[in-house]
Amino acid sequence: MPSSNQVLIERVIADNCHDSFSILVERHQSDLRYSLRQMTGWDESLADDIAQETFLKAFHAIRTYKADAKFSSWLYRIAYNQMINHFRLARNRELTGLEEALSSNMERPVGGEFLKNQLHQDIAKAMQALPPQQRMVIHLHLHRQLTHNEICKTMEIPLGTVKTLITRGKARLRDLLSNWEDEDVK
Repeated sequence: MPSSNQVLIERVIADNCHDSFSILVERHQSDLRYSLRQMTGWDESLADDIAQETFLKAFHAIRTYKADAKFSSWLYRIAYNQMINHFRLARNRELTGLEEALSSNMERPVGGEFLKNQLHQDIAKAMQALPPQQRMVIHLHLHRQLTHNEICKTMEIPLGTVKTLITRGKARLRDLLSNWEDEDVK
């Protein structure tokens, strides 16, 4: 029978058990890497680097984990901080012209599969246009389907801030994706 996260965490803390931590990594790396890819505009290399940094930090800080939140929420908090640190250091490489590219009325060839792929890419670009904190809240809410309270714990921000970030983020995404008409995605 597989061990629970809590049992594995206790083994890591008590015995510095790398095997138990490896099991935790195996359980959570796929979801975390996928989320980071979305958060970094599908930059797989960057997402993988941040995921690796996240797991290294988690291993060294595992004694600070409190079981009052899900282990995955704790990991997402570390990943969010790693991502923010990366963006802070890389501020001079900000995206340019993203809003113009998204709001331009480029001709799209008609075809269901092409449109779905294009929409997926445009959503990823629109997510990149959001500030990192707003992007993370939107991601946790829409993609990971965390409740507002779970987002509060994960990101360590007040409930009102979470609600505001979600409302404003959705409105911003609607604006950035306004050139998509309902019949385009049917």
